[in-house]
Amino acid sequence: MNTKKWTLDPAHTNIQFKAKHLMITTVTGNFSSFSGSVETEGDDFSTGKFSFTADVSSISTGSTDRDNHLKSDDFFNVESFPHLTFVGSEIIKVDGDEFELHGEMTIRDVTKPVVLKVEIGGVAVDPWGNTKAGFSFKSKLNRKDFGLKFHVVNEAGNLLVSDEIKLEGEVQLGIAEAV
Repeated sequence: MNTKKWTLDPAHTNIQFKAKHLMITTVTGNFSSFSGSVETEGDDFSTGKFSFTADVSSISTGSTDRDNHLKSDDFFNVESFPHLTFVGSEIIKVDGDEFELHGEMTIRDVTKPVVLKVEIGGVAVDPWGNTKAGFSFKSKLNRKDFGLKFHVVNEAGNLLVSDEIKLEGEVQLGIAEAV
């Protein structure tokens, strides 16, 4: 069986994070600059070797002040740690098209295990003859585990920013080459 290399299609991929603000509303952000690839045996993604990198300076939450704060040392410290990465190590079938992708996330200079819940959307050929594959994923992590240390509590005792961060995305891959 031949090995295929797939790359992220940035025009059809979005990577989001969600955090509670004052524990009463959710703020959503994304990264607009990222890359990733998967190497598979044929079209079998259960054999995949997954890698992803996001340019943290491309963070966007809809507020320039908040984005600048997220880029500071209180959170990502973009000057010292310009990228976050995920490297998948194992994919386990849960049921039907649902899988768990186990891997390691690195934010700042901290690497921790993370599990992504993945749903495979399928493989299709676009009108130009390009083979594409689609996935949805969700996960949660504790930002403080990765050194995103900002901590403010209001008068009512609510955190300004939740420790739990939800990750989710829609990913489309295209075949880059057969190896």
